[in-house]
Amino acid sequence: MKPATIEAQHKEVISKLKKLSSKATRDGMARYGLPSENALGVPVGKMQKLAKEIGKNHELALVLWQTGIYEARMLASFLDEPDKVTAQQMDRWCRDFDNWGIVDTVCFKLFDQTPHAWKKVQQWSRRRDEFQKRAAFALLASLSVHDKKATDDHFLQCLPLIEAAATDDRNFVRKGVSWALRTCGRRNRELNVACVELAERLATSSHATARWLGKEALREFGGRVVRQKLSKTKAKEKS
Repeated sequence: MKPATIEAQHKEVISKLKKLSSKATRDGMARYGLPSENALGVPVGKMQKLAKEIGKNHELALVLWQTGIYEARMLASFLDEPDKVTAQQMDRWCRDFDNWGIVDTVCFKLFDQTPHAWKKVQQWSRRRDEFQKRAAFALLASLSVHDKKATDDHFLQCLPLIEAAATDDRNFVRKGVSWALRTCGRRNRELNVACVELAERLATSSHATARWLGKEALREFGGRVVRQKLSKTKAKEKS
């Protein structure tokens, strides 16, 4: 799909999203804690299929983001090109974050592939806004899954950020912090040891949210799935 101008492409994409939308999908967003005021009601699978049809396009992604439409912003994260994303763009989009779905998708599908990702984890962890602060930990969780070249030190330097945020009892922050701690602890045996130590400290905290975070992480770390994954990681390191 290559209309003459970005504006023409933008109009065509919005038209396609509207055709893919339904009132039932839009009304159902509330069940997942997603706002529907600026949403059309398009299932994620259909958005991903449309993104593949369109292909990567940084300029189109920027225009779609500016619409403020939920699905357009989701699509922007699928279409954008990580090597063209600037630190300034990341900050602008972060300031626009207003729900967990956009935060997690943008971090997991786009921002963790940029060269600015690690710096933004540090910077955004100090943000006051609930969704901007969640972005720091959603990005850290995404990096722990996708950044195969990152050293253990990258993650160890972020554990104090997790500990500092462990007493933030806002729902979307605490769930983001929990996600980051648990994914870091699943990465390899060395990081697991450090994350277990942190989780044990949190589990004995006088703060209810910190205790919840620590206990939830310890339950997952002690589970069969994580133990098997870490055993496979150790076997690969020996081979």
